[in-house]
Amino acid sequence: MRLKTLQISAGLGAAIAFILAFMAAGAMIASFAFAVVGAGLLAWVVYGIAHQALAHRRYPAVRGPSA
Repeated sequence: MRLKTLQISAGLGAAIAFILAFMAAGAMIASFAFAVVGAGLLAWVVYGIAHQALAHRRYPAVRGPSA
């Protein structure tokens, strides 16, 4: 059975579509991973600042005698 030109073109088009779909899925997963890492780092910075601010409010700095 000989394949027609249209069948060959459709097969090549399907192969290209699958390759592009897998590339897009990989880019989405990588983008999601970087977003999660970025959000985690931002949460860590905010936690550190809040912890420092609350500790400063709880234990004010000792000041010398004001004359």
